[in-house]
Amino acid sequence: MRFLVRFLGFLFTAGTVVFLVGVAGVAGAIWHFSRDLPDYSQLQDYEPPVMTRVHASDGALLGEYSKERRLYLPIQAMPKLVTNAFLAAEDKNFYEHGGIDFTGMARAAVVYAQNFGSNRRPQGASTITQQVAKNFLLTNEVSFTRKIKEALLAMRIERAYSKDRILELYLNEIYLGLGAYGIAAASLVYFDKSVNELTVAEASYLAALPKAPAMLHPVRNRDRAVERRNYVIDRLVENGWIKQADADKARKEPLAVTSRSNAAHTFAGEYFAEEVRRDIFERYGEKKLYEGGLSVRTTLDPKLQVMARKTVAAGLVNFDEAQGWRGAMSKLDISGDWGVKLADVKSLSDISPWRMAVVLETSDQSARIGFQPGRELGGAISKDRLTGLITLEGVRWARAASASARGKTPGAVSQILSPGDVIYADPLIKDGNTVEGQYRLRQLPEVSGAMVAMDPWTGRVVAMVGGFSFDQSQFNRATQAYRQPGSTFKPLVYSAAMDNGYTPSTIMIDGPIEIDQGQGAGVWRPENFSVGSYRGPITLREALKWSVNTVTVRLAQDVGMPLIGEYAKRFGVYEELPNYLSYSLGAGETTVMRMVTAYSMFANGGRRVKPTLIDRIQDRYGRTIFKHDARECRGCDAPGGWKNQPEPQLVDRREQVLDSMTAYQITSMLEGVVQGGTASVMREVGKPIAGKTGTTSDGKDVWFIGFSSDLVVGLYLGYDKPRSLGRAAQGGHTAAPIVKEFMKLALADKPATPFKIPAGIRLVRLDAKSGMRPAPGEGGRTILEAFKPGTAPPDNYSLVGVTDQDGRVPQEISPDSGNIVRPGTGRLY
Repeated sequence: MRFLVRFLGFLFTAGTVVFLVGVAGVAGAIWHFSRDLPDYSQLQDYEPPVMTRVHASDGALLGEYSKERRLYLPIQAMPKLVTNAFLAAEDKNFYEHGGIDFTGMARAAVVYAQNFGSNRRPQGASTITQQVAKNFLLTNEVSFTRKIKEALLAMRIERAYSKDRILELYLNEIYLGLGAYGIAAASLVYFDKSVNELTVAEASYLAALPKAPAMLHPVRNRDRAVERRNYVIDRLVENGWIKQADADKARKEPLAVTSRSNAAHTFAGEYFAEEVRRDIFERYGEKKLYEGGLSVRTTLDPKLQVMARKTVAAGLVNFDEAQGWRGAMSKLDISGDWGVKLADVKSLSDISPWRMAVVLETSDQSARIGFQPGRELGGAISKDRLTGLITLEGVRWARAASASARGKTPGAVSQILSPGDVIYADPLIKDGNTVEGQYRLRQLPEVSGAMVAMDPWTGRVVAMVGGFSFDQSQFNRATQAYRQPGSTFKPLVYSAAMDNGYTPSTIMIDGPIEIDQGQGAGVWRPENFSVGSYRGPITLREALKWSVNTVTVRLAQDVGMPLIGEYAKRFGVYEELPNYLSYSLGAGETTVMRMVTAYSMFANGGRRVKPTLIDRIQDRYGRTIFKHDARECRGCDAPGGWKNQPEPQLVDRREQVLDSMTAYQITSMLEGVVQGGTASVMREVGKPIAGKTGTTSDGKDVWFIGFSSDLVVGLYLGYDKPRSLGRAAQGGHTAAPIVKEFMKLALADKPATPFKIPAGIRLVRLDAKSGMRPAPGEGGRTILEAFKPGTAPPDNYSLVGVTDQDGRVPQEISPDSGNIVRPGTGRLY
């Protein structure tokens, strides 16, 4: 007995020693591993990288920019179905344990022992809190040291933060595959839905992803992904979070994912979105753009953007097809599976409904074509092989591009196409209807161009097209291409003249002129578009109406190029304009955006306009950090509500860059260009329109800039490497019709609002040709001309100081009465 008592005493003593040593060892280990634990308090102010989202003016998503596709969603905004799905998959006891789930660890150990030797996946034992500790504060190193630190941090985090805060951090940080971080981004990436729209099956699949998103890919590993999804569904039922009937329905759902592109999400808005991205990058830098979670509201009107994209593309294609067929893009060996080979050929993704195809066989009457198959989410080539026919009607436009054969319409499809040709085709439209199974041959246009549509009162760019295809070329010709504006620059010359004594009815001479350019540069003899054609005495209105070059040069010579250069700078067309008279005809280089901005100042009465693509930018917390509209609103803050105080007033302090009466005079003259001049095609819009055509030297660029009372539209067409567009290319015949088609659509539902006449303008009826007041009963075309106070013509007038080489007044241009052209100069130009 005594021996037994001693032995038990020994065991107790030894056990006590072992226990104390163990406690000391654990305490020492905790102390050791706690020394260099990361500071978990940083979770309180955690700001994860969040994608910047760009929206159109109507709120439609235009683009997303990020390095990690993440949207931060507060726990209060997360549906219970979603949080329950993740708890069921990852940590069902999350709201009961203190950071480490000892019950779960024991259960995982038992399950592991039961399944030892099988291929079944081991059950995890890390809690959500432990995963937060690992994802935020530790590395992915596989070691006991990291697991110990993870457990210690988890317990500390649990004491410092609420369960909801920990779950919120987890659901916004976790990587879920396909570049998506957090549940909100993953919902968009996989299903193109907000989290509130997810079904039981969809939420369960997303909840299955954290363990191994690559191994649960919805296409490459579909069966395994469905199995894991169904496992989560079963756990939801087991925990009583969904009904059995809902689970049965969810298990039967196919795993259908909708891939969400990282590019612009508004059709035809790619150039606009990229311009906004560059703007944000320049304002705030790369980190703010890709990680700052900015919310950007742009000025883009999606409906107008689609109209602009379609009309510009149609205009480029129509011009290009008129030049003839240049041949197939490339040749393909169609033996074997042609679809696999065609799928590897780069095609443009933003020119729908055009599709790339390969010619399979041809005859005189048709060609059978096979369309490029699509690719599934995992990159696999679709097994579908869609085919169609290009009939003779679909190739009639395809005359040979060589000048010698131009004009010969193809008599057989086989003359144009042969097997293996890689081409583009789109559905054949006949009498306004799509012909089933038949297609039209297409070719990518060589010619390019750009269009900008702007609100003249605010500078808001409502539509912008930077070329035929953003996928083909990201060079934005609306803002980056510097081209000669040609005669569209002339209204600025006339503006300088109107501000310095001239009137729209001023008479000038349209005749040959020689300019000695000095310093050995020789003599310059500017010509009108119709070489050798002169009108003699002509009013400035008529000169602008018909875009008379000799009159513009004489006007610039008298006003002075330094002054015109100042106006060009004031309007933002050029930074510095050389003092050469040729620049008065638009020989300098500028952009469509700058020209449209300048014309906006004519339309709005001479107020400075700053073009913008962005209305407002908010940070991740909803605070406005940029607002384009800088006007002061007096009385907008009304504490205590409405108390019969005066109405709020907007104070516009923008600079008046042009006298409002001068702006109206120019607008009225440009209206005449549309009503009966070089842009008469614009009359088909059926609304008050003003504008100016432009054709540069050798026809390298053609322009038209036009405006209504509330919309300014500018367009140019030209080759990226400038060369002649051909003798028939003119601003009025080539560019204006495209703008016409756009403005007909854009203004279809708008009232026919006339241009506003500023106070002080006097309208006087004059003879359109002579600029004189018509005598009683005198015939001829008369117009209402706009004059500033004190500048209207008298009842009779005379030409002053017109002399020939001998100092005499030539009889053929000295009528009994006429306008004083330039007060005080004594010269008629």
